[in-house]
Amino acid sequence: MADTYLHGAYGHIDASIVKKTVTSETVPVYIGTAPVGLVRGYAGKDVVNNPVKITSLADAKAKVGYSQDFASYTLCEAIAAHFDNGGDGVGPIYVINVLDPAQHKKSPETEKTIAMAKGRASFTSDTIVLDTLKVKNEAGSTTYNEGTDYTVDYLYNATAQTVVISKVGDTIADGNIKVTYTEMDGSTVDSADVIGMASETGEYSGIAALRLVYQNLFVVPNLIAAPGWSQDKDVYAALVSAAQKINGHWDAMVVADLPVVDSSKQAVDTIAKAQDWKAKNGFDSERSIVCWPMAVDKSDRRFHLSSLVVAASQQIDQEHKGVPFESCSNKAVPVVKQFFGDNSKNRGFDQQTANSLNEHGITTVVGWAGEWVLWGSHTAAYAFDDPTMDARAIFATSMRMLMHITNGFQAEWSPEIDGPMTRALKDRIVNREQEKLDAYVTVGALIGKPKIYFEEAENPVSNLMNGDFRWDMQVTPTPPLKSATAYVSYTDEGFSAYFGGEA
Repeated sequence: MADTYLHGAYGHIDASIVKKTVTSETVPVYIGTAPVGLVRGYAGKDVVNNPVKITSLADAKAKVGYSQDFASYTLCEAIAAHFDNGGDGVGPIYVINVLDPAQHKKSPETEKTIAMAKGRASFTSDTIVLDTLKVKNEAGSTTYNEGTDYTVDYLYNATAQTVVISKVGDTIADGNIKVTYTEMDGSTVDSADVIGMASETGEYSGIAALRLVYQNLFVVPNLIAAPGWSQDKDVYAALVSAAQKINGHWDAMVVADLPVVDSSKQAVDTIAKAQDWKAKNGFDSERSIVCWPMAVDKSDRRFHLSSLVVAASQQIDQEHKGVPFESCSNKAVPVVKQFFGDNSKNRGFDQQTANSLNEHGITTVVGWAGEWVLWGSHTAAYAFDDPTMDARAIFATSMRMLMHITNGFQAEWSPEIDGPMTRALKDRIVNREQEKLDAYVTVGALIGKPKIYFEEAENPVSNLMNGDFRWDMQVTPTPPLKSATAYVSYTDEGFSAYFGGEA
């Protein structure tokens, strides 16, 4: 029934319908910079050093702003990989923006003269802090009042982002007017801002603000990336450290990049250089996926592969109801070529050559079967010639499944903490967890006969008296089909078909 009495024919412009977004249990968290100054009232919306949930491109524009300048605003690359990639979006994602327009800004204020015609004036900018915009007469002697003398709109167009000033009433006449405003400066953000810190007074910034994801939003972060920053070895180390036991509980996989140009301005634009740089800089954690080089899409936008790996992983996980057992390797991504840096002469490499990256634990991207696909299913700890490597670190999906199981155990049974630990509860935990393990076998996430145990040897009376109980699980994550080889031999036996009257 209508809210009001209607009699007649009516028309109404309803809310926009954007490209659909698939929702996944995978929770990607990105740390970097966003143009939050493009959001009116950003200072009161807690979008600096605080996790923000993004569900679509329109949502991103409304909450943290958006720009095609991925170098200045690294979170926009992640937003594009998930929601502005020419197809259906996949999300939600969570972003932690470290760019503070009150701190990371150009000085002095920008001042320019623009023309007001037919009551409208406009100029393009993706660096403006909209809340600082002031409109004056051409001489600068009179400052007009927003809302009374003019209104401001910010338009996201295909080719430019435009500030539109529309006059209200007759105070502002057509002709030249002067505008002043503060501009954000992404180049003033450094790796220390991204690494961040947790203070004794309860303030968090950068990667340290990962602790606020579950605390504030009650989702478990399980994929962590900082495209544009993770090639810094200090940022990488901080990511790997922070992704272990977030809030004392949750484990996450880090997806990082090797540089195409390192911090000393040296090109890392060949496979040999990438292998050497990875080894020398310690990008070898089993809790990470490491990628190289970058890639370019049909619009000439440059993507770090970490963004593409996270987006593809979330899409695949969704197809398996959030269970992360299928690799994103050999899955198509919306790019058209590899990128090795502006001054590199490298024209790229094929799948076979890419295998020399994979055997050193580096995921890459290659052209194959008419499209571009991610290529490489190992963790950063993988080395083909290292017999001492822990078997669980061979494939990234193995590590992600182990994290999925431990995170799931904690999430399911945390409501029981501090309740009475009856024998019935002990048995219920065993039975429920075994049921989940068996279900993972059914869908292909585990193989064999995984088992959960409550062992007397692991639960001495002294522990039980203190309320400390332990369950042990033994599981085998399903490995990917990394290679398939058919051996075909020539035989002369077929010539017998010419003889003996056979048809």
